[in-house]
Amino acid sequence: MTDGLREILGDMGPLAIAVSGGVDSMTLAVLAHRTLGCEKVMVMHAASAAVPREATERVRHWARTEGWDLNVIDAGELADERYRNNPLDRCFFCKGNLYGTIAALTDRQVLSGANTDDLGEYRPGLDAAREYGVRHPYLEAGIGKSGVRGLARELGLGDLSDLPASPCLSSRVETLIRIEPEMLSAIHAVELLVLDRLSPRTVRCRVRKTGVVIELDAASLDAASPATRANLTASITGLLPAALADKGISFAPYRNGSAFVGVKP
Repeated sequence: MTDGLREILGDMGPLAIAVSGGVDSMTLAVLAHRTLGCEKVMVMHAASAAVPREATERVRHWARTEGWDLNVIDAGELADERYRNNPLDRCFFCKGNLYGTIAALTDRQVLSGANTDDLGEYRPGLDAAREYGVRHPYLEAGIGKSGVRGLARELGLGDLSDLPASPCLSSRVETLIRIEPEMLSAIHAVELLVLDRLSPRTVRCRVRKTGVVIELDAASLDAASPATRANLTASITGLLPAALADKGISFAPYRNGSAFVGVKP
């Protein structure tokens, strides 16, 4: 698997890799940099209110450790009203801003960390990638999420290989609820609070038209007693804008993409 990916990367020429801070793109950046060297690999990370600061810190840490040519950029998605309006295809505008910004900074081949598991879901970001000629080495090599994690272990990336999925904070906001930076900051603060109190494997603070829902993995949800939930609710209320807190706070099992409401166009 590693040899096949190295061959794909080696045939592409100078690269600019879009790195979010997740295991997929981080592993790709490590492999590409170790294979081709700093002169042929640029790492591009977009930092914004929609990106958990831990992700940006993780990218900076690995850049120092591996000696990456790291460029932290503002892709400008929060200045795009099409993105802020949070339509069904919000990710198209997010990735369009990202790849457009990278393309304006370099003429290198842009890569993403998309893997074959992503093909089983509605991913409008892949349409934006197509418009900018972005390539996806994992897709070209037929590698899915488990293969990426195996590659991370093979490369000796430690805890990165088991890093839980953590999509952008805007993914917590139900379709058609406008994206506001203050809301994203509150979502992040709530998730950090729940992580500190319960140490769950997975937590999502979902903003819905009906209120705020704290989604947890099954084991953590079962372990949270009524008293624990009541105490958490009181603390969470203090972190949310009043308009959100007044709608109520509830707990539910984690469901992938549960803030995404609508039918694929």
